[in-house]
Amino acid sequence: MEPQVTGEPQPRTGNPPLIRNWWSLTGLVIAGGALFSFLLLFILDSLARFGNPYLGILTYLVAPGFLFLGLFLTLWGMWRERRRRRREGAGPTQLVIDFSRPRDRRRLAWFVAGAAGFLLLSAVGSYQTYHFTESTQFCGQACHTVMEPQWTTHQQGPHARVACVECHIGPGATWFVKSKLSGTYQVYATLADKYPRPIPTPIKNLRPARETCEQCHWPQKFIGNLDRTFHYFLADETNTPFVVRMTLKVGGGDPRHGPVEGIHWHVHPTNVVQYVAARFENGQWVPDPTRQSIPWVRFVDGQGVVTEFRKRGFTNDPARFEIRTMDCMDCHNRPAHQYQAPTRAVNRAMALGRIDPSLPWIKSNAVYVLTLEYTNRTEALETIATFLATAYPPDTYPDRQPQVRAAIAEVQEIYRNNFFPHMRASWEKYPVNSSHMFWPGCFRCHEGEHTTADGKRTIVKDCNACHSILAQGHGDALRQLAPEGLPFQHPGDEVEGGCYDCHTGGL
Repeated sequence: MEPQVTGEPQPRTGNPPLIRNWWSLTGLVIAGGALFSFLLLFILDSLARFGNPYLGILTYLVAPGFLFLGLFLTLWGMWRERRRRRREGAGPTQLVIDFSRPRDRRRLAWFVAGAAGFLLLSAVGSYQTYHFTESTQFCGQACHTVMEPQWTTHQQGPHARVACVECHIGPGATWFVKSKLSGTYQVYATLADKYPRPIPTPIKNLRPARETCEQCHWPQKFIGNLDRTFHYFLADETNTPFVVRMTLKVGGGDPRHGPVEGIHWHVHPTNVVQYVAARFENGQWVPDPTRQSIPWVRFVDGQGVVTEFRKRGFTNDPARFEIRTMDCMDCHNRPAHQYQAPTRAVNRAMALGRIDPSLPWIKSNAVYVLTLEYTNRTEALETIATFLATAYPPDTYPDRQPQVRAAIAEVQEIYRNNFFPHMRASWEKYPVNSSHMFWPGCFRCHEGEHTTADGKRTIVKDCNACHSILAQGHGDALRQLAPEGLPFQHPGDEVEGGCYDCHTGGL
């Protein structure tokens, strides 16, 4: 008997699709919303005239994260629904694709098109995510409170146009993976508020300088001598200027263009300089993670001759410590994030006219107010304004108020760029080894105390080995240069010891 055909729809046979459950439907809603958000944010990011780290985070991290969360919930809901049906004895739904049916062909075409589109979006998103997480904005501004000191000093420094990853990661996949693994913990530490204050210099985790710095700077490049002029102002009533003009003997390591000599002699490939960083503490020598104390040095010349130098009292076996081969970072340890000491920043501002040197005691007052302890930036800026305005009242200095206001603004700007009380970051926390004014720097080895076992050789302590003073003082003293070099004349009374013994960055 033929079945009766009527206009009524025939009831569906079999189980409904596995996707018909609340978990899967919720996942589809989340995935659809995330996909729409990604497309919208991607268009906004592509059309934006200026980069925004938070727009990048939403576009390439948050939106894809919710997209994959939605897809996961969809698949998980289907898996739960399949298990439920098995427990109820309904049996699994069989997947049947019949290309003779137009409906199956259309569904397969939609699936292939959707999969291709998803893969295309995933490729674009992954590419953009990679570049976004490698950007300077992401490193410096995404975690604004934590990274503000590094971001600010980077923007003020000589490497402002060099991306963070160029130095902190460099080329190659190995260090990229290492950085991402390290970054995972840093994200956790930031969210859990477990990060140190201030952020320490990544001495151990920093990639070797020969793989990063020498991509742009290499010791074989011959530089020769550099002429430098340093402007200082004394902390007296008249802010007496004191200028030092000198020749820095940078030298180079390419014998085709000049002799292998000067400061860069230390890192020439044929000169291997190794050292141990250790400090004497509680009656014994212990490793110095800051590398500010160096009691042992080994030099291997181009012929393989080995010479060891020790400080008096260091009798330990160097093998018990880390023996480090000297490279760029042992002197240029703050190439991108430089915190200016108050006296240096004020000297520069006065030399450039941003602070009027004719204001009585302005050097002393500016440095003093910068070195006070503050709990937050607002308190510091208000105190700076009040202190300097009180030091130069309108009734005493009626004609100097424009200069006073300019000095207040400049000192406040110096504070903004170099002091970060919420992170306890300032020049005091980060030693600088490329000089010897406020930190031992060169004198870690060149203080005249490193000698060989037989006492016949000593690492030289000679200012003229690295630089020659051509002129010093002020006025007529600067008119005539001395090519052979002058002995340094300390303003006022002669003093002994290293500069850093007295000069701490303040008064």
